[in-house]
Amino acid sequence: MPKISQRGVEMPASPIRKLVPFSDSAKARGLKVYHLNIGQPDLPTPKIAIDAIRNVSRKVLEYSPSLGIRSYREKLVGYYAKYNINVAADDIIITTGGSEAVLFAFMACLNPGDEIIVPEPAYANYMAFAVSAGAVIRTVPSTIEEGFALPSIEKFEELINEKTKGIMICNPNNPTGYLYTRKEMNQIRDLVQKYDLYLFSDEVYREYIYTSSPYISACHLVGIEDNVVLIDSVSKRYSECGIRIGALITKNKELQKAINKFCQARLSPPLIGQIAAEASLDVDPSYLRDTYDEFVERRKVLIDGLNRIPGVYSPIPMGAFYTMAKLPVDDTDKFCTWCLNEFEYEGQTVFMAPGSGFYTTPGLGKDQVRIAYAINKEDISKALVVLEKALEAYPGRTIK
Repeated sequence: MPKISQRGVEMPASPIRKLVPFSDSAKARGLKVYHLNIGQPDLPTPKIAIDAIRNVSRKVLEYSPSLGIRSYREKLVGYYAKYNINVAADDIIITTGGSEAVLFAFMACLNPGDEIIVPEPAYANYMAFAVSAGAVIRTVPSTIEEGFALPSIEKFEELINEKTKGIMICNPNNPTGYLYTRKEMNQIRDLVQKYDLYLFSDEVYREYIYTSSPYISACHLVGIEDNVVLIDSVSKRYSECGIRIGALITKNKELQKAINKFCQARLSPPLIGQIAAEASLDVDPSYLRDTYDEFVERRKVLIDGLNRIPGVYSPIPMGAFYTMAKLPVDDTDKFCTWCLNEFEYEGQTVFMAPGSGFYTTPGLGKDQVRIAYAINKEDISKALVVLEKALEAYPGRTIK
């Protein structure tokens, strides 16, 4: 039998999705599974987007331009201006989800063997895209005890060598919910400027900030305009994960030209998705206000409930709709699998993402899980009861 590639061997399995077969099996046994594992909001997609799809009058569903539909890119300029992100339509490249934006950024900016520095825990697919590009992720651990604040900038500088080409951040952060402060963003800027690095900044959760602290975009940082690559997506703010529309934004003209070639090679981003995304920009402001208010309430239910369970600790996330919680168990990979395979409480169980999959440093995250509060408050409350019962019954519990 032919061997698969080394890249295929090294590609990490998703901690968010790798337990899906066990979840499916639990459902087949008749269990109610509470999905705390995935950031798929259950809130309705804007009606204006659904109507735009229903009312498509084209006789041919043709290729769109490789860089994305021009009218959509021009309309996005106004959206970003509301956040003091001043870009032109030609600075915006439409991608097949934010995932493709990260992949194209890595492919265009990094040579095989090049290194990027990422605070961990980090969104697991960054590691997968680095493997795809032949690049190496070097991580700087943040700690749950410090609320996952940015590690000291000296820790970043210790890792910089001739192979270092960039820093990757997610702000507000997935999986921790942390929001980087102005001081932290300025420290990153100074490091990027000093060593002439790329700054890849995933900012898809900017709508969901639950603190009075300001949202500081990488695009707000003065002096590194050509170093910044901003990653965006409509998946979370409009509950449109399935239309697969994202964006890559950079003012670096040479980088734009390089990424354009990758865009041409994959032909075009989804036509119907762009039609829905463009329509979504005209949604009534009440949609985003109501969505925000709902996530604020869900966050309170989840975090208050987690911290009432003996041995469990979660810091208060300041943005996005995730938290990393510490559990009193020997190994959350085992615990999460056990919940789906061997445990039930009144016909229910929980599906969480094991924390180790968001780290690359061996041993880290084994007592943590990422929990998404993307389901309704009632189900979150029920899931917390089930989680507490599971922790009481789990053979590998670490507190008595």
